Amino acid sequence: MADSRAGRLGVGVIGAGRVGAVLAAALGGAGHALTGVAAVSEASRTRADAMLPRVPVLPVPEIIERSELVLLAVPADELEHLVAGLAAADVWQPGQLVLHTAARYGTAVLAPARRAGAIPLAVHPVMSFTGTSIDLARLAGTWFAVTAPAPVLPIAQALVVEMGGEPFVVPEADRSAYAEAIDTAVSFSTAIVDQATGLLEGIGVARPGAVLAPLVRSAVENALARHDSGPGPDGTGSIDEVGIVRPPGGVE
Repeated sequence: MADSRAGRLGVGVIGAGRVGAVLAAALGGAGHALTGVAAVSEASRTRADAMLPRVPVLPVPEIIERSELVLLAVPADELEHLVAGLAAADVWQPGQLVLHTAARYGTAVLAPARRAGAIPLAVHPVMSFTGTSIDLARLAGTWFAVTAPAPVLPIAQALVVEMGGEPFVVPEADRSAYAEAIDTAVSFSTAIVDQATGLLEGIGVARPGAVLAPLVRSAVENALARHDSGPGPDGTGSIDEVGIVRPPGGVE
């Protein structure tokens, strides 16, 4: 399952969508052993071939049997049914880490796996994914919302750091509010850009996206900076006027 180096895990991936393939590649790049990936659709198989070229495509039960960490990167609407169905099939293993990436859920959705002895982790990257290697570079410095039982919270945080991200804790009771914030940011920004580019297209402006890009980026950065002063999520650093976390003492 895992390779011989201390701390390395055998990682199985359920879902080769835009998020799952990228996070799996990041974990593989951090030295973990990718044991298998479940890819059902033609698009997911193509993505797995591109992002995880030496990882075997396997049935879900076989992936779980092989793995010490199971990454559940499936649509949020499918997560609860999947976890419960695998529990009913007696697939989950005691001591196995089970990590999902859905924004709306904490670890309660993993209760069937937890009752079988698995360790639940909820980790959501605050990023829009393309499902390509471009995302691997974008993971550097990306914030990840982390929810986990206190004794295993450091494990979830360490996995985020290994992927290049910055973890911040969202309590179980606050996951729905967190998900609403994420949905609002994505839907609002997308709608505004679509409306503005549509207006420019209507008056014959070529490449309206390129024209608006500097304006939109600077406006968003300025708006975010107004809410980014004070300590970072771990309480040890501060966030400067352009939203960059500075460690104590100003060390980069």
